[in-house]
Amino acid sequence: MEHVYIRNTADGTPESVVRGAREWQIAVEPVRWFERVAWWETTKRMPRGQGRVDIEVCQVQVRLGSNPGSALATWELVRDGAGGGWCIREEMHAVGLIGKKVCMGSGCCPVLVR
Repeated sequence: MEHVYIRNTADGTPESVVRGAREWQIAVEPVRWFERVAWWETTKRMPRGQGRVDIEVCQVQVRLGSNPGSALATWELVRDGAGGGWCIREEMHAVGLIGKKVCMGSGCCPVLVR
C-alpha cells in the first residue's frame, strides 16, 4: 500500500494529504473509525509486542491543490501500525471506484475484518 502524509493545522485538525509530490486539500471533515485486526487468521497467537487489536481508519474527501473546481476523490486511509503514519487502502473518485488496495497481512498493515 502507498504511504501518505497528513498535514494538520496548529490545533491538530487534518488540513491536507501529501501523496507523492502532490498536496490534496481535505474538503470535508474526515470520518474516523476503528476495525478489528484478524490476527487469528494468520497465526495461532497474537504476535509478541503487538498489544493492539484494532486499527484506525480515516475516510477523507480531497481535491488536488486549492482549486475548488477540481473533482473530489474519496480515500480510505489506514494507520500504519509500525510507524504511526497512514496508507491508502481504498480510492474512489466522483465517477466511481477506480482502484482498491487491500491489506494481505504483509507490508504496513495487518489483515482486516469488516
